Amino acid sequence: MSFDPQIRRLPGAPKLAVAPLEDTSTFKNRAYSALKEVIVSLNIYDQPHEVRLDERQLAQSLGVSRTPVREAMAQLEREGFVHSVPRRGIYVVRKTRREVIEMIQVWAALEGLAARLITLHSTDEEISRLREMFTTFEDGTLHAKLDEYSEINIQFHQTIIAMGGNGILVNLAENLFTHMRMIRRKTIGENDRVARSIQDHLAIIQALEARDTERAETLVKMHALGLADHVARHADYLS
Repeated sequence: MSFDPQIRRLPGAPKLAVAPLEDTSTFKNRAYSALKEVIVSLNIYDQPHEVRLDERQLAQSLGVSRTPVREAMAQLEREGFVHSVPRRGIYVVRKTRREVIEMIQVWAALEGLAARLITLHSTDEEISRLREMFTTFEDGTLHAKLDEYSEINIQFHQTIIAMGGNGILVNLAENLFTHMRMIRRKTIGENDRVARSIQDHLAIIQALEARDTERAETLVKMHALGLADHVARHADYLS
């Protein structure tokens, strides 16, 4: 089922659609979740223009009043996903190149710590699940379907954070990774990064399996910082 777009589109802007909320008990939280998911799925860095969100049309599409949508928007603005411009409206945030690089640098530190914790505390069975994500790419062919690999790539990094078993680390990483997810989608297809990323991931898995704490932490950090370097050198679409 499709619904009316809930943005006033500038030329070339994408159409957005969200399903009405059926359970009226938690409008604010459900509106927040629905709108965040839509924003993340936008591929905002592929858009030639800013994306403006229309509060009234969003409320109509969700089947709720404007109050929970306004509350959800306020939370999304605090988290850096949207920003309001007086007398103009609410826009989806596009991070600058410097902001993206700084986010990646912080992520490298968090994921590196998670890798260290995995080598010390995770079971062999838990670590083996990481390898299972890539079995279809270990037959000598690294030309994976891009969309499929991009999603697995995202899941891989989320899994490493979760496997670290540190709740505070997971909470710190959650929104940071949501921002990074949008830029990862954009960059994974650039400069043959798929093939190199697969090789990096397999090397990380091998270090985790060997319980080589220092190597695992170093490889994870280098992999993340490689993305930061790529953004610094090639992401001219970031202001």
